[in-house]
Amino acid sequence: MDFSQFSPDLLAYSKTHNPNPPLHLGTRYRTRGGFLPEPGNTIVCHVAKNSQTQTALIEARERYLDMPEAGQFLFTPIASLHMTLFQGILDNRRRSAFWPQDIPLETPVEDMHEILAARLEGLPAADPFDVTVIGARPSGLLVDGRTEQDRKIMRTWRDTLARLLGFRHPDHDTYPFHITFAYVIERLDDEALPRWQAMLNEVAADLQRRQPVLELTPPAFCMFEDMNHFHELLILDANE
Repeated sequence: MDFSQFSPDLLAYSKTHNPNPPLHLGTRYRTRGGFLPEPGNTIVCHVAKNSQTQTALIEARERYLDMPEAGQFLFTPIASLHMTLFQGILDNRRRSAFWPQDIPLETPVEDMHEILAARLEGLPAADPFDVTVIGARPSGLLVDGRTEQDRKIMRTWRDTLARLLGFRHPDHDTYPFHITFAYVIERLDDEALPRWQAMLNEVAADLQRRQPVLELTPPAFCMFEDMNHFHELLILDANE
């Protein structure tokens, strides 16, 4: 098989090219039984409810669910669809690289929600930005700013949030903007790769045509208990 015909994002989900166990399997979700408790917080832009974008993403998600290998993935609820703007803290990831340097690592998550929310009250004025789909992978969509200016603004948001909150993840500069549809339980066999590549290409092209600008809500500081629901604690509206 000529593997050069497949995108690196797809090959990352191939048993042949990535035999390692999925990163979050056993901590964020089970092989069977759904998502596990993993309290934390994050800053996301939710997909606007009852919007054309939500309809288009639901239809794209159905394309994933229709694949013969859909049972090898655990899908997130439609209501939780969002784009992560800035990674927050996790209860089970209490390490200095992922935690504000001036806050003890043993601080309860509930207290961290309050501390970080208070810091966000000092967020300086920030510009709004437009987001578009730039690709698709087995876990969902890759997105970024529609224009170079939008991309610059999104990275300014991320840099500003890191400075304000007091921590910067090791992959701060490389963590891709994305919308998650599913988490992989079992990676794909080689024979599945051609049909997945075709589906991913079609999904990305269709969304780029139908929704050149995704309808997302303003960035919001959210808490969560697991990947089923992201509860908005503070809206960081760029238009205010």
